[in-house]
Amino acid sequence: MSIGIKKTRRSLCAVLCVIALTSKLTMALSMSMTMKDFFSSTNGQSNVVSTLAAAATTTTTTTTTVSHKNQSMMVESTTGSRSTRRSFLATTAAVASMVTLMTETSLPAYADGLPSQGAKAPDFELPNSRGTGLTSLQSLIKTGKWTVLYFYPGAFTTGCTLEARSFQKDLENYRKLNTQIVGVSVDPVEKNAQFCTEEQLDFILLSDKGGLVSKKYGSALSIPGFGTFSNRQTYIIDPKGELRWIFTDVESRIARHSSEVLDKLAELEGVAAV
Repeated sequence: MSIGIKKTRRSLCAVLCVIALTSKLTMALSMSMTMKDFFSSTNGQSNVVSTLAAAATTTTTTTTTVSHKNQSMMVESTTGSRSTRRSFLATTAAVASMVTLMTETSLPAYADGLPSQGAKAPDFELPNSRGTGLTSLQSLIKTGKWTVLYFYPGAFTTGCTLEARSFQKDLENYRKLNTQIVGVSVDPVEKNAQFCTEEQLDFILLSDKGGLVSKKYGSALSIPGFGTFSNRQTYIIDPKGELRWIFTDVESRIARHSSEVLDKLAELEGVAAV
């Protein structure tokens, strides 16, 4: 009986470790955290994988004073234990693969699948945060303005909030360059609307449910089991609808990204930097 309780306790602990680590992975993705931030937030749980492996492969010790009639039960229990260990090893391997993937990529900027600069920007039509229906690329082009189309992982997260605030702070300078700001994420319309209200954003955010438009722009980050997110990338589209510039390395430059976009706009428009 005590042996069964010990095995159950180990199994429960292993399950809780998997749940804890998976929860941290999900949080890291939704907040667009760097892996350094992720591991520092786990309070030592970066060792969970190795701990799980050790727990899953631990051999159950049996006593030598088992009666003959109980030996068949013990054999059955051992077989179940092996099956349980195999299950946990498979789970451990999956979690380990996910950690390795995220450690190596750290929400990468995709080079493959990007539309070509100088070509027509991929078309789209998405619901906007103002509740006025759909906003399309064609409707943006018809304004005769340049468009800064920026993709972001999720509203209310630290990086996305800082990025949005920077665009808002520089909004008057964008207007001087005849430019409009438009954000895109997989967030629902309601969340984007709330984000605009709380951060007092004077530009629209579009809801790309399922990440289809993000994929068109080579800005989709798909993680099996976690879904698709809009990676942090920015595109400059001219009044003719042509894609003039792509910023892929935004994650490490959020604080100065808006200034860099303004400088590039001034360069493309052939005017003095604002």
